Amino acid sequence: MTIVKHELRRGRSAFLIWTLAIAFLLAVCIFLYPEMKGEMEEIGDVFSSMGSFTQAFGMDKLNFGTLKGYYAIECGNVLGLGGAFFAALIAVGMLCKEEKDRTAEFLLTHPVSRVRIVTEKLIAAVVQIIAMNLVVYAVSLGAMMAVGEEIPWKELNLLHLAYFIMQIEMVGICFGVSAFMSKGSVGAGLGIAAIMYFLNLIGNITEKAEFVKTITPFGYCDGADIVAEGELNIERIAIGLTVSVVLIVLAYLKYSKKDIH
Repeated sequence: MTIVKHELRRGRSAFLIWTLAIAFLLAVCIFLYPEMKGEMEEIGDVFSSMGSFTQAFGMDKLNFGTLKGYYAIECGNVLGLGGAFFAALIAVGMLCKEEKDRTAEFLLTHPVSRVRIVTEKLIAAVVQIIAMNLVVYAVSLGAMMAVGEEIPWKELNLLHLAYFIMQIEMVGICFGVSAFMSKGSVGAGLGIAAIMYFLNLIGNITEKAEFVKTITPFGYCDGADIVAEGELNIERIAIGLTVSVVLIVLAYLKYSKKDIH
């Protein structure tokens, strides 16, 4: 597992920055809730009358005055976007950073197969996602306990599970893309995550475009849908993970035959 350890050390700074930033923003949102709780009903009325904006963020399906409704919207957007960007960032350069950093000769001259290289790099990416989610979940839970609010366990666990699955799918997509690139591109990874996010907003705004929610991982981790329905959309998750697996398989096939300079 030498490559796994190397990748974890290599990505330590990015991991700490993104994890602490997401956890900090979630904690701030939760600590602000008691102060805003008395005004939430009025805020909810304002948001409910904003037409397409209300539909885009699912505010028409939630009671913004409850902790679970507030958490799904405010904290959900932080964890959704932040987690997706982090997943895309670490995965999109995994299989092409050796060419970019001119370290390919050093790596490939070792008695290690390319299949093992791909496997260990993928493991390193997944380990970072798992660690980030554990930290963020613990911080959210601690913040809720600190403010003395009743914890909505079911909704909290479903939301975090959905975002975790979404980040794993994003890793798979960007990891597959990475195998076809010669130089790492942060912009490509962040662009993929941003496109997926806005596709979900479009799907929320109009029923005619609701089909796009089946092709974006944000479609099954929409906080409004999860809280309103009390369950995850297994069909959309299955489609997303299938796409992720296909791209990971393509990454193995491409990297095994790739001419790396």
